Formats: sequence, C-alpha cells, structure tokens
Amino acid sequence: MWPFKKKQTEIETRSSGTGYTTQVMQARADYISGFDGLAELTGCVQGCVSLWEGGLSLADVSGTDLLTPCTLALAARALALRGEAVFVIRDDGLLPCSDWDLTTRYSKPVAYRVGIPDTGGGKTETVLAGEVLHLRVGSDMTMPYVGTSPLRRARLTAGLLQTLETALSEVYANAPIGSQIVPFPEAPETDMENLARGFRGNRGRVLIRESVAVTAAGGPAPVQDWKSQDVTPDLSKAMTRETWAAARAGIEMAYGVLPGLSNVAATGPMVREAQRHLAQWALMPIAAMIGQEASEKLGSAVKLDVMRPLQAFDAGGRARALGAIVQTLALAKEAGVDPAMAFELVGWNEVAKMN
Repeated sequence: MWPFKKKQTEIETRSSGTGYTTQVMQARADYISGFDGLAELTGCVQGCVSLWEGGLSLADVSGTDLLTPCTLALAARALALRGEAVFVIRDDGLLPCSDWDLTTRYSKPVAYRVGIPDTGGGKTETVLAGEVLHLRVGSDMTMPYVGTSPLRRARLTAGLLQTLETALSEVYANAPIGSQIVPFPEAPETDMENLARGFRGNRGRVLIRESVAVTAAGGPAPVQDWKSQDVTPDLSKAMTRETWAAARAGIEMAYGVLPGLSNVAATGPMVREAQRHLAQWALMPIAAMIGQEASEKLGSAVKLDVMRPLQAFDAGGRARALGAIVQTLALAKEAGVDPAMAFELVGWNEVAKMN
C-alpha cells in the first residue's frame, strides 16, 4: 500500500505484581492449589483483628488531625487481613483505597494508581508517592514495597484452622448426632412407617430401627441383639479438640496475642500480661511505622502511642519506680550529685535534657 508506513515497535505492557489482575490470578491459583484463604472467617482471626482495630483506634496521636480513630481502625483491619493499607492525602482527610498499583525506583514507590471507593462506583486516580500514606507489615526482601498479612505468613496453620472448623461444622450439620438404631421384630412396612413417625427428637425422625429376623427353628433372636446402638460419631479419637486448640493458639501468636487470653481459666494477671504483650510487641511497632510514614508525608513530626490509652503497663510497678526515683533524687540533692549526670548514667538522657 502507498504510502508505506514505517512499522512501529510494539509496547509491551506488564503487570507490576500488585494490581487487580494479579490479585485475581493469585486467588485463582490459591483456589486450585487448595488455599482459598477462608481462615479469616473464623472467630479466632476476627477476634485478633478486633483487638488490632480497638488498640490502634485508641492510640494517642500528636502532630496531625488526619489520623482519626476511624482511619486508624480501617488501617488496622487492612493491615491484619491484607498486610498493607493505602490512603490518599487530601486537605479534608485521608481517603482509603480499595486497590492500588505502584511503580518503584530503587525499591521505593514513586507513583500510585489508586482506586477510591464510592457509592456510585469507584474511580481511579494517579498520584505521586508524596500524596499517599502506604502502610505495610511483613514485607519481604524481594518486594519491600508490598506487605504480607499474618494469615499469609502462617498459611499452613491458617489452612489447618479453616479445615478443622469447616469439618466440624459439616459434622454437626450432617452427622446423625443423637441418633440410634433400635432393633424391632419383623413387621409389615406400614407398621414400621407408623412406628417411625412416632419417634421424636431434635431433628425429627432421628431414631431408626432395623428388623430382627426370627430363626426358622423357632425362638426369638438373642437378647443382646435387642440393645439400641448409638450412631453418634466419636470425634475424640480424631483429637479434634486438641488440634483445633493448637491451630487457634498458632494464629493468635501470629497476631501477637498470647494464647492464654482465650483460655477459659484465664485470670486477671494473665489478661493484663496478654494486653501488655499485644500492645508492646504487636501494636506499638505498627504505631511507630505509621508515625514515621505520616511524618515523612505530612511534613510534621507525628507520634502514636498505644501504651497509655490501653493502660498496657504495670501501674503498681510504675508507682513504686516513681517513689524510688523521687527518693533517689532527694538523696542525690542532699549529697550534691547532679541529677542530669545520674539520669545519663542509667540511660535516661531525654529526662536529663528536659530537666
């Protein structure tokens, strides 16, 4: 054809690894391989997620008004179930993003294509990295810009918990629990049906019976054949209770919750220790990460504290420590020792600077 057109190089488009298509393909691959990620439907996981939500939403925030309790609760739930959360910074607040795609340079995000949910249908925007709060936990060295949820990091335990609870729910729904086999002599079929309708139980016709034939030589069947037989499945041999408890404890530890918190025999000291452990080793590092990300993107020093609002400290121990500090300072003053030097010796430099 005339005029001849120069053949242009085709531009190949690839997925970055975090887009919607990648999520669909990963979900399909998990379904085919048997990991369908339904462990988040269990009460154990939702209880841990609720603890994360409640703890972060109560955090004391200083340096900004954008991190509201509602925003922190959304971030906590996304971090617990997805491993990362993205918010677009606007003058009127932070906009949560349902999905996003990003480009990186030297493993650092430089631009995002985010999906903002709305009642009439979400919209997609392209924003720079400085306009986005990207929170993530459990990142890997190969993809430091992608977070990983505790369920995905403990996939084997999550799958075990899901399988156990699914199997138990099916057993209680379909197994003949409370049913019995009652022997009965030979009788017409109509009489057997009338007798069966006369049985009552939690599930209607739960009692069934079998015919006991009389020998040709005469005489009834042996007496032991007339005993009723229970057909309720014996789940104790499968150790379902112990396995379920172990799987639940593993998931709780993945979320930073001590398994003793869900023990029916837990006492007040155990509950307080579990609360401190959750606040110190699970929520406080996340709060520090949120504060650092917010400080970089919002232009002001932002700090979050979950220890004070959760009262995750030993009140009695703090009172005794305060009394000892006051007494020591009084003795140091009498002896002419500089309190700033004393604070520096024990590593309390910040206190020394304040004084």
